[in-house]
Amino acid sequence: QVHLVESGGGLVQAGDSLTLSCGASGGTFSRYAMGWFRQAPGKEREFVAAITWIGRKTYYADSVKGRFTISRDNAKNTVYLQMNSLKPEDTAVYYCAADSSTAQNMGVRSVNSWGQGTQVTVSS
Repeated sequence: QVHLVESGGGLVQAGDSLTLSCGASGGTFSRYAMGWFRQAPGKEREFVAAITWIGRKTYYADSVKGRFTISRDNAKNTVYLQMNSLKPEDTAVYYCAADSSTAQNMGVRSVNSWGQGTQVTVSS
């Protein structure tokens, strides 16, 4: 299975932007749909965004649609999450995910590999 490492988290103010990156190794990156999930304290891990194997289609949670953009560079084995107009409710640990079976219906149970997570904190 592919090994994932996230980077780019941090502390920002409401309205700011932040870009997360996730590098993959140990597998064939282009064979995986890629996604981002997040988990806030006391809450379940939730889907944020997903992108298909060669990046033709993207999917977003309603809560981030229009503010977040997922993209991938298969030549660099990297997936990105551009986050704009950040809100305090976006505060969470963000996890990169690789899924060999689906992008459109990506969920916690379908993901094959997880990154270790990166903290994003948005202050008001």
